[in-house]
Amino acid sequence: MKKFKFILSLVLLISVKLFSQKHQLIKLWETDSIFKVPESVLFDRSSNTLYVSNIDGKDPWGKDGKGSIGKMGADGKNITVDWVTGLNAPKGMGIYQRKLYVADLSQVVVINMDSGKIEKKIDVREADRLNDLTIDKDGTIFVSDTRGAKIYWIKDGKADLLLDRSSLGAPNGVLKYKRNLFVLDGGGMYKLSRDHVFSKMADGLDGGADGIERIRKNTFIVSCWSGVIWYVKGNGTKEMLLDTRAVKKNSADIGYDAKTKTVFIPTFWGNTVAAYQVK
Repeated sequence: MKKFKFILSLVLLISVKLFSQKHQLIKLWETDSIFKVPESVLFDRSSNTLYVSNIDGKDPWGKDGKGSIGKMGADGKNITVDWVTGLNAPKGMGIYQRKLYVADLSQVVVINMDSGKIEKKIDVREADRLNDLTIDKDGTIFVSDTRGAKIYWIKDGKADLLLDRSSLGAPNGVLKYKRNLFVLDGGGMYKLSRDHVFSKMADGLDGGADGIERIRKNTFIVSCWSGVIWYVKGNGTKEMLLDTRAVKKNSADIGYDAKTKTVFIPTFWGNTVAAYQVK
């Protein structure tokens, strides 16, 4: 009888766990360890291409000229590790009108996507450590300054302060969608609304919330640098989809293909990019 109760309890426990875990990540592929401290991945739907920012160095914030941008197919093939060179510590990226914009310490680097040439660099003079970047449909750039605890917006090549340390601690991931700006800060996810109200949407995103992508209305995928991927809803509820902390594999600033529901994860010190499908 005791054995029967134990088995019944075990079955119920497994059933509850399966029921509560509504979503999961299915691994599709992972590159060899050929990238150079990849911090961010950006998916370009128009060319089915992935762009990868390589920090390339032991110091993630080093001003050493070793940083680069790599690119490859969204299937993980046809890899060019150093497509564009001459950067310092490149991180978040965005695309607007065939230009690739890259956050690089105190500058936003503008790259012609057709030629692979750096066209210009936009100075954000008071910035300390620019991290993630997102672009509105009108070309306005929003970029986080993690150490400076600020978020800047850039229009027509001019940077102005949007949020400062009175609202922020150490902002990282940013995402502009319609008239809202979503911000990751520490272990929390926040929203700056169209009427400039800054409010918390979710917390408990342990491990340093890093990358954010919208997957459907009011639903997001959030990566934490330590190796955790979360499925987060606008009402604050969340599910842990992946946890690679035990094997010390990081998950930095993610990319996302909405059509195939694929998340692309740069593993930072692991020097790979991995692809998972959201189920």
